[in-house]
Amino acid sequence: MIGVCAVLINIKITVFNASNKNRGFNLVNDMTKGSPTKTIAIFALPMILGNVFQQLYNIVDSVVVGNYVGSNALAAVGTAFPVTFMGIAVAMGLTMGCSVVISQLFGAGKIKEMRKAIYTSAIFLLMVSVAVSAIGLVISGPILRLLNTPDEIFAASKTYLAIFFGSIVFMFAYNAFSAMFRALGDSKTPLYFLIVATIINIVLDLLFVISFGMGVAGVAWATLISQAVSGLLCYIYMVKRVAVLRFEKDEMAFDKNILKSVVKFGIPSSIQQFIVSFGMLAIQGLVNSYGTDVIAGYTSATKIDSIGMMPMMNLSMALSTYVAQNIGAGQIKRVKQGFNSTLVITCVICLATSALILPFGKNMINMFVDSEASANVIEIGAQYLQVVSAFYILFGIMFTANGVLRGSGDLNFFMFISIFNLGVRVAAAYALAYFIGYEAIWWSIPVGWAIAASMSLLRYYTGGWKNKAIVGKPPADAAFE
Repeated sequence: MIGVCAVLINIKITVFNASNKNRGFNLVNDMTKGSPTKTIAIFALPMILGNVFQQLYNIVDSVVVGNYVGSNALAAVGTAFPVTFMGIAVAMGLTMGCSVVISQLFGAGKIKEMRKAIYTSAIFLLMVSVAVSAIGLVISGPILRLLNTPDEIFAASKTYLAIFFGSIVFMFAYNAFSAMFRALGDSKTPLYFLIVATIINIVLDLLFVISFGMGVAGVAWATLISQAVSGLLCYIYMVKRVAVLRFEKDEMAFDKNILKSVVKFGIPSSIQQFIVSFGMLAIQGLVNSYGTDVIAGYTSATKIDSIGMMPMMNLSMALSTYVAQNIGAGQIKRVKQGFNSTLVITCVICLATSALILPFGKNMINMFVDSEASANVIEIGAQYLQVVSAFYILFGIMFTANGVLRGSGDLNFFMFISIFNLGVRVAAAYALAYFIGYEAIWWSIPVGWAIAASMSLLRYYTGGWKNKAIVGKPPADAAFE
């Protein structure tokens, strides 16, 4: 991992005195002041744009493969995704835990401890990324077999996974640096480097697949290179420009106590994400049993679906950072204000997104495949979007409440909700498939959302999340009105 390794070896040491609160450093955002609505919206916007770009290069991957290699190649990439998500899940979970710790320490003004947390997290993530890479290379083939991957796409899927897991350290690096920036309230910097990575990825997709005829492997190599560049750029910028992330000598030490806090928050998140990945594998196995047309239709639809859900997910992430900083600063009442504001914004976006996807879903799916050769694929993908997009508001409510749970450090309950949601989805998909076939897969999704949203809201309003912070008990204003 170029970036994380460099953090451990070459962090530029700058000695400076920090006040108790250390406010006013460049490129950090104190979210404990100002209008909650404006603060969260401004912080979320670059994250939304960043994920639009990220989804853009995922879509370009699929469009290029589907149109220039064929629907089998598109199905191969789609089948590989749940396996790649196992690695992504570990990275997302651990960086989420690191972000909660860093945000709460920053909100509490404990800057020296925050820097130690960043350094300790970097070492920990480096070790985990190497382990995930090795394990992924060994198990990817057997997992594809367990998923009933059709023989005609098995080799291409395995090639894609070999390249992905061989380079997963770069994905860990970018996620780690992005989490550090966001924990300090800076969501713009990761956006800039993600835009660069997206442009590189698109250019390399076209070059490797169309010009060099590398097929699925070309898409994987393009992703690898673009992630490596984005991680490296984040590291260079962090060292050169972000004063609060420059370390004194005594802060460049592996702190076991801080590691315990990182693990306390990171492991439940990783377990939650990892179990989600297993659920995705179970769903993908059911999808695969219906053949390559259903696989390709499902793959295309989930790309559109991911974009539709992305604003809600990013608002939830913004709320998590806001909550973590305000809990660290002891401003519990602002958490309620932030939740209410985010919920209103999220519901409006959900309704607008549903109104856009419902009538135009088939046209969107048509981008991924040749319309004449793959009419069945388009019809299947459109069916998925018709069902799922109609219930986005349930997803938005669930993710908004979960944003408070994550930011407060109530990750064990968040893990429980996520696992329960997934269990319902998998059980419903397999049970209903006996009666209505592959359409059961789509209908199981809103069923899971409805149950999880109810559980998340109940947890939020009962206030069980308020005593989970690492910086001490909430102050007197924690009386939640």
